[in-house]
Amino acid sequence: MAFMEKPPAGKVLLDDTVPLTAQIEASQSLHSHTEYIIRVQRGVSAENSWQIVRRYSDFDLLNNSLQISTLSLPLPPKKLIGNMEREFIAERQKGLQAYLDVITTHHILSNCELVKKFLDPNSYSVNYTEIALQHVSMFFRSEPKWEVVEPLKDIGWRIRKKYFLMKIKNQPKERLMLSWADLGPDKYLSDKDLQYAVKLLSSCSHPYIYKITFATANESSALVIRPFSEKGTLKDLIYKAKPKDPFLKKYCNPKKIQGLELQQIKTYGRQILEVLKYLHEKGFPYGHLHSANVMLDGDTCKLLDLENSLLGLPSFYRSYFSQFRKINTLEGVDVHCFGHLLYEMTYGRPPDTIPVDNFPPAPSVFVVSVLESILTCEAMKNGMPTVSRLLQMPLFSDVLLTNSEKPQFKIPTKLKEALKTSKECIEKRLTEEQKLIHQHRRLTRAQSHHGSEEEKKKRKILARKKSKRSAYESGEEHSAKYSNSNNSAGSGASSPLTSPSSPTPPSTAASSIPPAPPPPPLPPAAPPPPSTEVPTQPSPQPDVSASRGALLSSIQNFQKGTLKKTQTCDYSAPRIS
Repeated sequence: MAFMEKPPAGKVLLDDTVPLTAQIEASQSLHSHTEYIIRVQRGVSAENSWQIVRRYSDFDLLNNSLQISTLSLPLPPKKLIGNMEREFIAERQKGLQAYLDVITTHHILSNCELVKKFLDPNSYSVNYTEIALQHVSMFFRSEPKWEVVEPLKDIGWRIRKKYFLMKIKNQPKERLMLSWADLGPDKYLSDKDLQYAVKLLSSCSHPYIYKITFATANESSALVIRPFSEKGTLKDLIYKAKPKDPFLKKYCNPKKIQGLELQQIKTYGRQILEVLKYLHEKGFPYGHLHSANVMLDGDTCKLLDLENSLLGLPSFYRSYFSQFRKINTLEGVDVHCFGHLLYEMTYGRPPDTIPVDNFPPAPSVFVVSVLESILTCEAMKNGMPTVSRLLQMPLFSDVLLTNSEKPQFKIPTKLKEALKTSKECIEKRLTEEQKLIHQHRRLTRAQSHHGSEEEKKKRKILARKKSKRSAYESGEEHSAKYSNSNNSAGSGASSPLTSPSSPTPPSTAASSIPPAPPPPPLPPAAPPPPSTEVPTQPSPQPDVSASRGALLSSIQNFQKGTLKKTQTCDYSAPRIS
């Protein structure tokens, strides 16, 4: 893939920050091993899901690769004998599910290439290191003064961004860092505007923006060269890490957790807010603030990776702020990210969960005041404060800035309009994603409430009450109908029901005159022949009492002469031989 090659039309630009969830649906035992069928889903849409099949050995291989993080991950232990028993497989499946839950909810692990490839091999089958080397090699053909010293493997968290240590041939002692990045899902600038904006970055001069030596872009990627700092980033300072180490090793499990001094927090915070304010006033979108994107130059913080928003790359904290619909502008995103950074500077580690309602003791109540205005549940509901509002808060308002360098960053009017449109598109995609997440959360909450034990008990009690009420009402209705039937029988019948073989002669008197008493019973005799009369079925009527009166009337009007003679063979009498 050449450096100037255009991406295919309709290319899908995947957002790598959308969380993946994994659920083991079943297991199947083959001759010598067990396979686990896993359902993986990207984001909240169940339609965006797929199945993968993994063995325990695959989990073990992944776990060995993640040991560089020094985290204690809950992978179930190996078992050589009895590992095909049903009870053991069920227990191991529970353990593997717990393992998946940990690696998919850990913010750094869930975004690393190892985990992404394990869960989504189709989307992450490309070797981006090789692609980056091809692009860099093509670049060096036209710019022979640069030379690669060594690749800086996995020093960043992005899968589609690679780093190389560089030098200039006639200045061998000076070290530079080259970064190559693929385009992201938020790339809304035209190719022409993108290339112009990226080249413009090298002309930007600001006391709190890290200098860019060279920058270029094409239709599919961009390449940026900066001076390499041996001191590293603000995150390296907080975690006491070496800049060249892999991202997982540096930041997943720091040996010592310790925040910065109060004066450092105040100074660094003020400098970062000043540069954010400057970029917002210039109409330049950022949205990528985190402690690894802040370079340290003595006691001065300098912002990195201004090109990220131009290339459409998603933010490091996107999976956090996409949960809250009030954080729907890039300034709100920057303020939210600043809250994460301030928490990290104060406590030496990122917050465990967002939102945060209880803060540990801090060097100053003013620090907690700023954090509460950004990271609490109330702040998420009401919206983020502006950068100008943060600068006026007591924590930063009394900080004296000694750097007198005058900022210079001239953006042509036409490009400003393009950046404004791009910013609006980025915010629109964020709003749409937040809406989907909000709808999914409401649906999940309703389903959870409907399936809760308390709700089930309520439904059982209501069903029981309804059943009792129905039974009571049906009993009352039955009694009323039975009473009506008896009344109808008393007024429309002249005698109790008798057998069809001995019908009562029809009454010629009015229905109100009582009928004659029945004849005395006859002596026992052989059973009479069965009657061949087929009674006429009355048409169904809605009133039971009316049908009963009709039946009694038909019995009263019975005429024996209408019966047909039949021949019967009666074997009921005893035979006397």
